[in-house]
Amino acid sequence: MFRSILFKIIFFVGIIFIFIISIPALIMPNNLILFLGKICGYWTVFCLKIFLGIKIKLIGKENIIKNEKFFVACAHQSIFETFFLQTIIKSPVFILKKELLKIPIFGWHLKKINSISINRNTTSRENLGFLDRISYVLNKTKRPIIIFPQGTRSSPEIKTPFKKGVSRIYEHLKIKCLPIALNSGLAWPKQGPLKKNTTITVSILSPLSSGMPNDLFIKELEEKIYKEIDTMNN
Repeated sequence: MFRSILFKIIFFVGIIFIFIISIPALIMPNNLILFLGKICGYWTVFCLKIFLGIKIKLIGKENIIKNEKFFVACAHQSIFETFFLQTIIKSPVFILKKELLKIPIFGWHLKKINSISINRNTTSRENLGFLDRISYVLNKTKRPIIIFPQGTRSSPEIKTPFKKGVSRIYEHLKIKCLPIALNSGLAWPKQGPLKKNTTITVSILSPLSSGMPNDLFIKELEEKIYKEIDTMNN
């Protein structure tokens, strides 16, 4: 328990420090803040290893798509992946809940790097242009989009049905989808202390080609990710 508390204090103080000293970067090119995002990812790995003895196992890095547009659909169990993914996916654009953009300093940085927000569980007027905003950012920046199709952090043993939004994005963008499975919730759960001396496995799976019917795509994506998570947990 003590080491878990110590980790959280050191980790979050470090993240806050990085964001505060990078405030001047808000008036500079996006590349600088994107680099700082990657630093946050490495800081996360460092703190997990040093304070809790948690190792990170990365599988399937060769599956990362190169020289063409794609979007990432990643399982979501912990805060871990929101930082770590920036170390393996080059300059990603996150699709996230609108509330995060309202956090002082942190939200400013998210806006600066073109993060795309959405009001969950609503069909407000703001959400009507959601797919157009994604297309605009993707075409303008050439950066991969990252979405968490579960919609929120879920425990490793719970197979939350994927939100239909991921299939709408797939249909609208007409590009490949790169699925990522992980078991970060076993070490860094949504609630409670972190578990020391464990391993977080991140598995980059083979891409799903564009052009599938929506219902088939989301079924295959969900099965592919949860099957890999089951393998990790056994």
